[in-house]
Amino acid sequence: MSDDLTRLSLNQETIKQWSLPELTEGCVKAGIGKVGLWRAPVQEYGVERTASLLKDAGISVTSLCRGGFFTALDPAERARALDDNRAAVDEAAALSTDTLVLVSGGLPPGSRDLYGARERIADALAELGPYAAERGVRLAIEPLHPMFASDRCVVSTLGQALDIAERFPADQVGVVVDTYHIWWDDQAPAQIARAGEGGRIHSFQLADWITPLPAGVLVGRGQLGDGSVDFRAWRRLVEAAGFEGPVEVEIFNEGLWARDGAEVLAEVAARYLEHAC
Repeated sequence: MSDDLTRLSLNQETIKQWSLPELTEGCVKAGIGKVGLWRAPVQEYGVERTASLLKDAGISVTSLCRGGFFTALDPAERARALDDNRAAVDEAAALSTDTLVLVSGGLPPGSRDLYGARERIADALAELGPYAAERGVRLAIEPLHPMFASDRCVVSTLGQALDIAERFPADQVGVVVDTYHIWWDDQAPAQIARAGEGGRIHSFQLADWITPLPAGVLVGRGQLGDGSVDFRAWRRLVEAAGFEGPVEVEIFNEGLWARDGAEVLAEVAARYLEHAC
């Protein structure tokens, strides 16, 4: 495995307190040449402006987050979601990344129909997959931990994600392997192998699982090495499945956001080398 930072990608939300120029400058100083971006701060700074900033600095974009939220029942709401996802694909293409991460959406208000919600995800991907492929962008379904199934993502396992993705060509739809969301699942290793056989591992993301969870569980991800996840083991699995792409560290943690950004970045790099290489 790599013993340097060549494959490390810093997800923008890990150091949320930084502006895009600060992120760019910090990565250049730290020798990190890859970043994962989020739509809201990119839109605020300007998509084309962001693309130019990173290109001039020699930094590549490994993913854009997020598209998705396909599970609404109301036709007008579904149409708006499709329009927004087409815009997200266009933004990804403008940023020269080939991966748009999808958070698929939770149960609509009053619904208990998980199967129906997952079918609406597939219906949306049937429309969006060709659109994305024409622009050189792959759609990557990210399964989220089951605690998010009701409100954010009815796709909770890699197996469920692949059951949807495999209805479409691999250059249109694949999956995200995120350690935070799947570390608990004893079926995940077999599903990683399945994804690799089909060429569907489009993104590999790292964050640790720490307890107790905070009141706002979305910001409960841990710094690498602080929790329960064996990152070397998961990296061995994805690489055995043929994945040779970037390794993206994506941590949502208010404690990290309250600290000096350069200090956090140095710690991320050191923990990556210690625990994931």
